[in-house]
Amino acid sequence: MIKSNFHTHSTFCDGKNTPEEMVEVAIEKKIDILGFSSHSMYPFSSDWHIPSNSHEEYIREILRLKKKYSGRIKIYAGFEADYIAGVCSPDFKNYEKFNPDFLIGSVHFVPGKKGFFEADGNQDSVCKRIKECFGGNVKKAVQEYFSLEREMLEKSSFTFLGHADLIRKQNLGGRNLFDENSQWYKNELKEVAKAAAKTGVCVEVNTGGILRSGMNLPYPSPYFLSLLKERNVPVTITSDAHLAFGIDWWFDEAVEYIKKSGYTELSYYEDGSLKTQEIY
Repeated sequence: MIKSNFHTHSTFCDGKNTPEEMVEVAIEKKIDILGFSSHSMYPFSSDWHIPSNSHEEYIREILRLKKKYSGRIKIYAGFEADYIAGVCSPDFKNYEKFNPDFLIGSVHFVPGKKGFFEADGNQDSVCKRIKECFGGNVKKAVQEYFSLEREMLEKSSFTFLGHADLIRKQNLGGRNLFDENSQWYKNELKEVAKAAAKTGVCVEVNTGGILRSGMNLPYPSPYFLSLLKERNVPVTITSDAHLAFGIDWWFDEAVEYIKKSGYTELSYYEDGSLKTQEIY
């Protein structure tokens, strides 16, 4: 099987290793295709996004590495682009000047009446912000997260959907901010699966939360993954690597995890398009 990872961070955003260090470890771990995806909210930025004036430098560095390591590993340049309605969007038109190979579309920020919360933020902070922004209505806050994801799918053009149920992170450690078995929550997942199928986007099975946050399983959950399979939504395995040693974290297990949902193929990006390979 072709081993790939398209969700890779580096020191250009909030990663801990340089792009070249990530490449060298990827080669050691026998990764065939490596896609870099610095956090971006172009034309804006934050302390964990690539600075707005560093996008061109970032692309130049990835292209340098692509040339230097040609024949040893295929390297592609992309962005994990945030969706914030009216502010920024993971759309190829918005990133046209940088000519990225691919884009990951992600929702991190969920705005309410009095500010926003971060879906992958600290649990105490998220609870506090939901009280401030949504009057403490957790159901409404979670529904807004998935509503933004569907809106992003409808209005943007990107390659991969990033950590589609990232909000699950808020249930870590027995916190149980919301019930993942409740019907309203399952309905939200069904609607996202329907929207993903309509756009033809590829959904990542993201193992990063297992290494960095203590999740037991990747994003998306088994139930969510089964909904995606029902609608024949393509999937790929990514590590959301912020550290070089985690660049293929839980990949072997992820193959089995995906197979349990009935998938027989994995997708990957190569030379301008998504391709598929049989799982074995």
